[in-house]
Amino acid sequence: MCQKETNKGNGIGSIADPEVRPRSRRRFSAAEKLRLLEEADRCREPGEVGALLRREGLYSSHLAQWREQRRQGELSGLQGQKRGRKAEPQAAELAQLRRENERLKVQLERAAFIIEAQKKLCQLFNLPLSEREGSR
Repeated sequence: MCQKETNKGNGIGSIADPEVRPRSRRRFSAAEKLRLLEEADRCREPGEVGALLRREGLYSSHLAQWREQRRQGELSGLQGQKRGRKAEPQAAELAQLRRENERLKVQLERAAFIIEAQKKLCQLFNLPLSEREGSR
């Protein structure tokens, strides 16, 4: 418990420290996990694994989880896992197609503007719009 001894001149009193210190979650690298698993696997006498867990500040569930990860594949199971949502494999392609779609829309608007300007110029100078339209 967090208690802080204070002497108020007369030597009486013990006041509890009201500050709560945040606990941070420990993270283990793949090398640390492998080292601890190997050390646990070498324990043969009763109580040795418990002493290892107390010394390292671990729970038996850590070892069970890490053994499962090791069984699934040392490299993939013991690497740190990214937090958050999994990236969708089609998300990059979708974003690229949306950008291309926007670019093509702008290009189409420009082409439509140019065509409209050409039509107005043809009407202004009394020129046929095209060979097909002029022969009609």
